[in-house]
Amino acid sequence: MEKTALVLGGGGFIGGHMGKKLKEEGFDVRVVDIKPKHEFWDHTIICDEYVVGDLRDPKVVEKIMAPIDGEKPFDEVYQLAADMGGAGYIFTGENDANVMHNSAMINLNVAYEASRQKVKRVFYSSSACMYPEHNQLDPDNPNCEESSAYPANPDSEYGWEKLFSERMFLAFNRNYNLEVRIARFHNIFGPMGTWTGGKEKAPAAMCRKAAETPDGGELEVWGTGQQTRSFLYIDECVEAVLRFMRQENFTGPVNIGSEEMVTINELAQMAISLSGKDIRIKNIDGEEFLGKYGFPCPVGVMGRNSDNTLYHKKMDWSVSQPLKTGMKHTFEWINEQVKALQPQN
Repeated sequence: MEKTALVLGGGGFIGGHMGKKLKEEGFDVRVVDIKPKHEFWDHTIICDEYVVGDLRDPKVVEKIMAPIDGEKPFDEVYQLAADMGGAGYIFTGENDANVMHNSAMINLNVAYEASRQKVKRVFYSSSACMYPEHNQLDPDNPNCEESSAYPANPDSEYGWEKLFSERMFLAFNRNYNLEVRIARFHNIFGPMGTWTGGKEKAPAAMCRKAAETPDGGELEVWGTGQQTRSFLYIDECVEAVLRFMRQENFTGPVNIGSEEMVTINELAQMAISLSGKDIRIKNIDGEEFLGKYGFPCPVGVMGRNSDNTLYHKKMDWSVSQPLKTGMKHTFEWINEQVKALQPQN
């Protein structure tokens, strides 16, 4: 009998790629999202059934968690749905209530219904944002080892909600034998994702700015640009998730990310180099930023890098693609999006 998979948030970036991969593997895939369709893919590429539904509603979750064939519970459920975005959405403080309420409601419903309907296994996508702020003050030596999560002190309400939901899924695992796998994502990027509008992540933002900025112009980077991060290309993220999801002995939480740490200025310069233009980096901070955008400069923690020691130990597999390769694919795709929106002569 054909295996079945449910991808929650499948109309989004990571969910779309996950649905596409599962469909290629021969799964019967149901995707659920509050959006009427994936922004860039026809639904037939990412799933067999696309359901528009609000996962904050328990009745919706009860309905969509029901088996595709009416009998056998889902083999694999991927809980990727959340209210989230880049620094301009998460760190201004203006969206904190919505971020916490919407994501928590989704996770409460999913954990309960997955347990009640006895799905075989659930993957929950947590985030590196749940790591303590005090371990990420030094841009050269951040500590994001899984065991460093407590005492807890995330730098955003988004991170606090992720930490709460980790603990909730683990509680359902202990009390109701819900098979869960929990991973903390570190800045996943690539084509077919949000690249403009305020919710885009740093790699997409840098690629868009480099594509839009004329030769001889300047590209704005929020903050000093010395903040450090690591970024994982979407194909390797999907591979890492599937390997983790399908092994039998390890629940997590575990990091899924790259250990190639760069400064935000270096990320911007990478995008500029890929554009082939002569563009200057302009760091914008403090009062200058406040005057231009109307809210304090959101830069997040000063240092964050995935520690993959535990994942490698448990999975015997490591990500291998250098950041520049993924940035090249991403820039080429975003550059085409930018060109398509420009007036034709």
